[in-house]
Amino acid sequence: MTAYTQTRWDLADLYPAADSPELEATFTQLRDQVQAFAALRPQLTESITTADFLALIRKLEAIDYQASRLGGFAHLQFAGDTQNQKAVALLGRVEQFLAGLMNETLFFSLWWKGVSDQTAERLMAESGDYRYWLEEMRHFKPHTLTEPEEKIINIKDVTGISALTHLYDAITNRYVFKMEVDGEVREMTRGELMVYARHADPDLRAKAYQQLYQVYGDDAALLGQIYQYVVRDWRSENVELRHHAEPISARNLGNDIPDAVVNTLLEVARKNVTLFQRFFRLKARLLGVERLRRYDIYAPVTQAEKQYPFGQAAELVLDAYHKFDPKVEALARRVFEQNHLDGEVRKGKRGGAFCATPLQDVTPWVLLNYQGRADDVETMAHELGHAVHSMLAAHHSIFTAHSCLPLAETASTFGEMLLVDRMLAEETDPAVRRDIIFRQLDGAYGTIQRQSFFAMFERQAHDLIQNDAAVDEISEAYLQNLCDQFGDAVELSDEFKYEWVSIPHFYHTPFYVYAYAFGQLLVLALYQQYKREGESFKPRYFKILSTGGSEAPVRLLADAGIDIYKAEFWQGGFDVLADLVDQLEKM
Repeated sequence: MTAYTQTRWDLADLYPAADSPELEATFTQLRDQVQAFAALRPQLTESITTADFLALIRKLEAIDYQASRLGGFAHLQFAGDTQNQKAVALLGRVEQFLAGLMNETLFFSLWWKGVSDQTAERLMAESGDYRYWLEEMRHFKPHTLTEPEEKIINIKDVTGISALTHLYDAITNRYVFKMEVDGEVREMTRGELMVYARHADPDLRAKAYQQLYQVYGDDAALLGQIYQYVVRDWRSENVELRHHAEPISARNLGNDIPDAVVNTLLEVARKNVTLFQRFFRLKARLLGVERLRRYDIYAPVTQAEKQYPFGQAAELVLDAYHKFDPKVEALARRVFEQNHLDGEVRKGKRGGAFCATPLQDVTPWVLLNYQGRADDVETMAHELGHAVHSMLAAHHSIFTAHSCLPLAETASTFGEMLLVDRMLAEETDPAVRRDIIFRQLDGAYGTIQRQSFFAMFERQAHDLIQNDAAVDEISEAYLQNLCDQFGDAVELSDEFKYEWVSIPHFYHTPFYVYAYAFGQLLVLALYQQYKREGESFKPRYFKILSTGGSEAPVRLLADAGIDIYKAEFWQGGFDVLADLVDQLEKM
C-alpha cells in the first residue's frame, strides 16, 4: 500500500516550467496552425464535401488542444499561488493571446451556424463523435452576432470581465483571518478558518463566521461593486445583445438544459424548504439548544472529532472506489501516482477545491486544501470523482469529452456516497457513525437547498442591479433569501448579509450553482438504483459517464429512464432525504 503524502502538484505533463522553451514554442506553433486554418476559409461553402469538412474540424481540434494545454497550465499555476506576479503575468499574456486566436478562427463557428439546415444535416450525418458538438453549436444561432461584433466581445472580455474576476481572486485570496484559539491569536487562510465552522465549541463556530464576514464585510462595497460590473456585463452581452430571454437562460443554453427544467428544479426546491427546517430543528434538539444559530448549521452533533491523516484519507477513498469497481479505483489512483494532486494548505493558494482537465487524454489535476477532517475526506472523494468522470470520457474529442455542468457533478457526488457507505461500514464508534449520517444531510443541504437558493438569489440580484440597486440593497436581499430558507428554524445574525460577496461562483460563472443541486438530486436517484440493482446498474452508470459531452443531457438521461422535465423526478430526491431525517429522528 502506497503512503500518499500532502504535496504540491506537478504540472510537467503540460509544460516543464513557465519559462520552458516548450511553452514558448507553443505560441509560435499556434500562430502557424491558425494561419494555416484561416487559409482554408474559402472551402466553407454549402457544397463543401464531408471529407473536406471533417479535415477542417480536425485542424481546429488540433488548435484547440494546444490552446487548452497553454491555458490550462497558466490557470493551474495561478491557482497554486495567486500572489505570484510571474504567474499573474503569464495568465494575462495567455488569455490575451488565446482571445486573439479565437477571433482568427471565429469564422468557422459563424459559418456553421449560418448554413442551411439541409447542408447541416448532410454534414452531421457522417461527423461521428463531432455530431453533438456541431448540433449544440447551432442552438446558439439565434444568439450569435456578426463576426466583427463577436471579435470585439472576445477582445473586451480579456481586459474587461476576465480582468475583474482575476482582481476579485487576487483581493480575496490574500485575506488573512485572525482568531483567538486556546488563548492564542492565530493567522489563518479562509480554509483554515472554516475548520472552526464545524467545531464542537459553539463559541469558536461563532467567532469563525464573525471573523470571515468581518473581513469580507470590510470590503463589501468594493467586492459588491465588482459584482455589479460582472452582472451588467452579463446582461449587456447575453440579454441586450444576444437576446436570451433572461440572464439565466444563457447558462441554461450552454448546459443544454431547457429553461423549463431549471425552473421546475428550483420550484421543487422552494416547495421543500420545510424539510431542511425540520432537520435543523432536530439538530437543535440534539445540541441542547432551543434554536440553531446560523453559526451552528454545520455543527457536529457529537463530540467526535476524528482526524484522518492524508494518506489514510486517500486509501479510504480509493478503497471505497475499489469496492464499487476496480477500474474506478485504478483511474482515481492515477491522480496520486502522477502527482496531479495539490493538497497543501498555504497562503496565496486558491481556496476550496476543484478538478481541472485541460486535456482529455492527460490525467486531470485536483486541488484540495486538506486539513484532516471527515468533510475533507469527502471533498477528496468528490474531486477524484470528477477526475474519474473525465478519464472515462477521454476517448472523445476535446470538443465532446467534457459533459455539461449539471452532469459534471454526477461522478463526484456518487463518489462521495460511496465513501460514506465505506466509512459507515468500517466505523464502530456510535458517536462517529451518527456524525457521519448527520454530515450526509449537512452536505445535502449545502449541495441542494443552499445552492438552489443561491440560484434564486442570483436571479434576484441580476434584476436588482438592472434597476440600479446599491450594494447595501443587494446585501439586504441576500439576508431575506436566508430568512426564506431558514424560516423560524434558524437564528440569523446581521453579518451574514455579506456572505454573497464571498461566493466565487457568482463572480466567475454566473448561474453555475444550480448544477450542484441538479447533480445531487440526479445522483440520489442513481444511487437508489445502484442499491437496488447492484452489478446490473453499472453499465447504465458507466454509459452516462463515458458519454462525456457527446450527447444531449435530456436524451442521455431519458435513455437511463430519467425524465428531468417532471417535478416528480426532482421530488424523489427530496423524498430520499426525508427518509434520512426520519431515520435520525428515530435514533
